[in-house]
Amino acid sequence: MKRNIYVVNVLIIAIICGYCVNLEAQNKYPEPEPMKPGMSEFWTPQPKIVTPGKATENAVISPPSDAIVLFDGKDLSAWKSNNKEGGDPKWIVKDGILIATPTGSIETKQHFENYQLHIEWRISEDVTGKSQGRGNSGVFMQGIYEVQVLDSYQSETYANGQAGSIYKQTPPLVNAMRKPGEWNVYDIIYSAPIFKKDGTYRIPPRVTIIHNGVVIQNNTTILGTTEYIGFPRVVEHGAGPILLQDHGNAVNFRNIWIREL
Repeated sequence: MKRNIYVVNVLIIAIICGYCVNLEAQNKYPEPEPMKPGMSEFWTPQPKIVTPGKATENAVISPPSDAIVLFDGKDLSAWKSNNKEGGDPKWIVKDGILIATPTGSIETKQHFENYQLHIEWRISEDVTGKSQGRGNSGVFMQGIYEVQVLDSYQSETYANGQAGSIYKQTPPLVNAMRKPGEWNVYDIIYSAPIFKKDGTYRIPPRVTIIHNGVVIQNNTTILGTTEYIGFPRVVEHGAGPILLQDHGNAVNFRNIWIREL
């Protein structure tokens, strides 16, 4: 009997020692290196430049009969501030144009899933800076997936961060930018994701983008949330707003409307 107890005790001690050795082995390895913004950027290949059709100052496509008008040049009644309190946005409406101000991003009061979104935007003719510092903003689908807004006319940045990119994910097929001071047009056809019970994508979000009449994203799969540092994450969600990003630059917007699909 005593021998059996001895054997059991030896086994228990061996198991404990083995566990400690394994634990020590695990703890001796370093933690993953902290992420930096540049780790998720790539500069080559740069998208080919395609010159879009000529723009005219008043070439505005009026909303179709079934569209929900989000901005018609008059007010921001369809929008709220993107903060915990919500409240009225502090962006400026002047001469029929919506001007981004460094007061925080804004988002639509109404939430959407599948849609066609039309939005026109312009970078100031006297824009300065380089790379990500030239007229930076963004259009976020469902509040978490960003289509980049930026002056990419004869101004290089990392390919998956230029205008028309799914930010930090997929660069545009081509660079269809107009020069600063001219209006750009995005027509965005977006399909919301469908989730499994475990919170992963059954069907991931997808997007087609026409920039100034040129297809720059063709039924592109969105990998997950837009992250400045790190890589996309899959986060289960429902309908979400259209969000316009405040990046500290006075980007202009006009003629924003949406058709639910």
